[in-house]
Amino acid sequence: KFLEDAVEVDVDALSDRKRTIIGGVMQHIEQAGVHSGDSACVIPPYSLPGHIIEQIKEQTRALARELRVCGLMNVQFAITGLDGRSEPHIYVLEVNPRASRTVPFVSKAAGLPLARYAALVMVGYTLDELGVEEPPPPAHYSCKESVLPFNKFPGVDIVLGPEMRSTGEVMGIDDDFPMAFAKSMLAAGTPLPLHGTIFISVNDRDKERIVPIARNFAQMGYRILSTRGTGQRLRDAGIPAEIIPKIQEGRPNLIDFMQNDEIALIINTPSGRGFHTDEGKIRSLAVQLGITCITTLPAAEAAVHACRALRQRAIQVCSLQERFPDYLHKLRTVQSALRPIRSL
Repeated sequence: KFLEDAVEVDVDALSDRKRTIIGGVMQHIEQAGVHSGDSACVIPPYSLPGHIIEQIKEQTRALARELRVCGLMNVQFAITGLDGRSEPHIYVLEVNPRASRTVPFVSKAAGLPLARYAALVMVGYTLDELGVEEPPPPAHYSCKESVLPFNKFPGVDIVLGPEMRSTGEVMGIDDDFPMAFAKSMLAAGTPLPLHGTIFISVNDRDKERIVPIARNFAQMGYRILSTRGTGQRLRDAGIPAEIIPKIQEGRPNLIDFMQNDEIALIINTPSGRGFHTDEGKIRSLAVQLGITCITTLPAAEAAVHACRALRQRAIQVCSLQERFPDYLHKLRTVQSALRPIRSL
């Protein structure tokens, strides 16, 4: 069955059939159902309980052991029940005994050259011989954001789904998750605004969950525009939302505001898809005009915290070499240890 409100998790691991190390546990920001290649994700998980993370690691090691994996392995999990309405349950979505597209991201986030070690393991070395240990949980957050090519395809609806559409990815690193997410959004070409007007329109299923998000934006001084259904729910919750007509109901509507450069951010969870729907026209025009458009509530929740972080402090830059000062030393140590062990 389809898993409602599930959180998806990716795990990259390296095994030599005897021992398995976990390279990284990545929590997806978008809910399960969005293709893993299109979903933003973060290392370490920013909202998963510690005991759930440990269970995921143990299940990953058990899968590697039973499948006798030699090299890299990627496992995708989905976790339900994290909202407290039921007991958490971990589902295995798929297991791939091969390298995944996330390996470069995990390697940079953990300071561990997974592909190099995997190649050596696959030609006969053991993890013990290579002196490879499981990396500790990083002291920083690394956020991967997908780069989507919608600006090259005018009229295409940008709603994310099970089909992968991204053509690249970027990475943001910081000491806290909100700023790491803000950096990744900036690098992906979809920056978050420090001020301005936010248009919010969500489907009926999301109207309750959008209230705290909109309240946070309003408390920071953002102006909020909404169509009638969402706007009335926000007003009922005491949030100052200006109600504007839908496209077919009259003017000035959102299209006018967008073309007049008055919209800084759009939050729109779809009730329908396709360019011929009002929502599809709005999302497509947002891409053409360079307006950041968020189409899932989890991403909107992350965005409001990121906007607050951006308003509180300036973006700072730190290189990977500064994050992992002993990285090159470890590589040289491994290379020097290879010669007496075995000749390739």
